[in-house]
Amino acid sequence: MPTAAVPTTHEQWATAYGLSPERDVPFTTLSSEPVRPLYTAADLPDDSTIGLPGQYPYTRGVYPSMYRGRMFSMRQFAGFGTAEETNERFHYLLAHGQTGLSAAFDMPSLMGHDSDSPLSLGEVGREGVAIDTVDDMETLFKGIKLDEVSVSMTINAPAAIMLAFYVVAAERQGVPPDKLNGTVQADILKEYIAQKEWCFPIDDAMRLVGDMIEYATNEMPRYNSISISGYHIREAGSTAAQELAFTLKDGLTYVEQAVARGLDVDSFAPRLSFFFNAQIDFFEEIAKYRAARRIWARELRETFGAKDEKSWLMRCHTQTAGVSLTAQQPLNNIVRTAIEALAGVLGGTQSLHTNSYDEALALPTEEAVRIALRTQQIIAHETGVTNTIDPLGGSYAVEAMTDEIEAKAYEYFAKIDELGGMVQAVKLNYPQREIADASYQLQTEIDAGDRIVVGVNKFTEGDDGEHPIHRIDPALEGKQIARVREVKAARDTAAVEACLTALKEAAARPDVNLMAPLLDAARAHVSEGEIVHALQDVWGSFTESPVF
Repeated sequence: MPTAAVPTTHEQWATAYGLSPERDVPFTTLSSEPVRPLYTAADLPDDSTIGLPGQYPYTRGVYPSMYRGRMFSMRQFAGFGTAEETNERFHYLLAHGQTGLSAAFDMPSLMGHDSDSPLSLGEVGREGVAIDTVDDMETLFKGIKLDEVSVSMTINAPAAIMLAFYVVAAERQGVPPDKLNGTVQADILKEYIAQKEWCFPIDDAMRLVGDMIEYATNEMPRYNSISISGYHIREAGSTAAQELAFTLKDGLTYVEQAVARGLDVDSFAPRLSFFFNAQIDFFEEIAKYRAARRIWARELRETFGAKDEKSWLMRCHTQTAGVSLTAQQPLNNIVRTAIEALAGVLGGTQSLHTNSYDEALALPTEEAVRIALRTQQIIAHETGVTNTIDPLGGSYAVEAMTDEIEAKAYEYFAKIDELGGMVQAVKLNYPQREIADASYQLQTEIDAGDRIVVGVNKFTEGDDGEHPIHRIDPALEGKQIARVREVKAARDTAAVEACLTALKEAAARPDVNLMAPLLDAARAHVSEGEIVHALQDVWGSFTESPVF
């Protein structure tokens, strides 16, 4: 090893260690951004200042004390079978130290179909809980005081319908809307971009999101009316830079829409939240969160003129990367999840979900869920990483990566603006195509062995063995179908028809907020599928132009 002075530039470093230009090739990350073999002060701008946590532009965290003041919320995504089974899992998680609930819905619920629809056959309760009417929502939270727990609902196209069910279920507990705390995802743009679960044409779906934001602003001051989600964009194969850029641009588009409705930006922006993926590329993920806070703060303050500092705060939930989990050697996923969760914490997330190691095989077993939750608790209480605020702040590598991923996001912003904004860009399939290209490139590298996935394309020796998996009782589908039919048979048919007629009339008038007729429909036990069909009678549906 050289005994001369420590090298301070890349050229000096290469010379000192005898590297040729051919060997001094940057490694390529998941974002296809070059990672240098050494970072120094030369990689930072001359005027580089990162500020303090809790101070604009919040590079180092949205709160001054971060986890020393309040630990990140520990959530586990849960939902399967009928509302009874998921209610039992919720109670199990709360009893084991979870501090917030995250509800996963089954595919029919996500797509706006009732369980008794022919389109739901074989999918009821399979990958989430089946919720058809407000009666199911009441059962889902039986014995759980909704004014004492934060509830996140991961649903998008029919989000306004589920929010109406949730508000009415809370009413029946005696809890008014202004006492509810939680989030409904409702990020419809990322559905057209990545997850592909929609019910309506893009413009009409955007109207529903605006109606929810407006309603929550006026009636639910503690509730996050939308969780702007990069998670599914990343799961579709995007790079970290694409996840950052498309997610933030989606969020800024929702802000534009709300302001265009006449809402003051400071009346709703403090209740917008974000949902990011934590992938396996450790330092790049940390840089992504830091850049996201900085961009959001700048855009809200300078572009939208927000005066309330709470509007500048990009608060986020983080989930470890489902797409990084492997069916091969699944116990390795415990390690992957721990590293990804640590990246989320060091990146400054406000709440965290850790995936269970067996989720590449099936819905998680209780043992796997417990290990996932214990992973969060070990990070919080044993590692010491929560004792110091932004402990990686000032790292040459982290600060340089933060600057680089921020610059890449603004390049995407410029391209999207050139296309006419995010809604138009989605209609033109621009983000979809960018993600498809990135996903293809990544898979090509894995297939060629240029990118190692342990247990998949290298280090594959050894017997994986048998692992218990969670199986859904096929009888639950029949049980749920019988339940929704019983509800439909017992309700006031005239009231149902009146609610659906009123909803259609309101949907035909762009100046009417649809939350009021949706709440009336929920109270009358109108089902999700009936509501979706009524809106489709007015708006029509959506057909994608696929991008490969």
